[in-house]
Amino acid sequence: MATTPRKVLITGVSKGLGRALALELANRGHTIIGCSRNQTQLDSLQLELAKLSSTNHFLFNLDVRSNTKVEEFAKAMVEKEFVPNIIVNNSALINKNGKMWEVDAQEFDNVIDTNVKGIANVMRHFIPLMISSNQGIIINMSSILGRTTQQQCAPYCASKWAVEGLSKATAKDVPEGMAIVSLDPGIIYTDMLVSLLGDIAPQYQSPQQWASKAATMILNLTPLDNGASLTVEDPGTLTNSE
Repeated sequence: MATTPRKVLITGVSKGLGRALALELANRGHTIIGCSRNQTQLDSLQLELAKLSSTNHFLFNLDVRSNTKVEEFAKAMVEKEFVPNIIVNNSALINKNGKMWEVDAQEFDNVIDTNVKGIANVMRHFIPLMISSNQGIIINMSSILGRTTQQQCAPYCASKWAVEGLSKATAKDVPEGMAIVSLDPGIIYTDMLVSLLGDIAPQYQSPQQWASKAATMILNLTPLDNGASLTVEDPGTLTNSE
């Protein structure tokens, strides 16, 4: 297991998988650089992180949909000498259940802008920083719905299929010493799963149970994994909600 302390950037860090992963990694001695749009949740996470270690963790209120804001964020990390070793592009939204033609155009745009353009914005500004040090692992969170489909969530499926393609194509452009992978986290009991499956969602693993497995997997990724589509151990099987 990897033990060298890392600087890990996690987007969408304030709740769900991002929060659980941040706490797990901090507990293992790694430095968290997190961002989210929810300042209240960021403040509570900062307190939790402080209880786990004396390491200075950095949490920022940031909307990854804004290319300009992500660019400013990257520049701030350079100034603080906190260019991450690992990036977990975790920020994501899911549309309300509905047939494609019933999904409001703005809702569709929000899903694509967050799940696809948000990842592109982060990679656009952080990959050059990683290239300069010839190292870096980027994990783009995909989904089982980026490799298969489910009714009533076409926008989300489209976004995660895009994440798979974006990751594989960008992986071909980065130099040796780096890796970009797409990661299906499996099925976890989060607000997003409740939105998709309703009352069935609680039967799945908790974010904390997931984070223990995911952290180990993420910390052990190497440049040899570049371009891979990976899945966290014991992902679970998606149950049709109808």
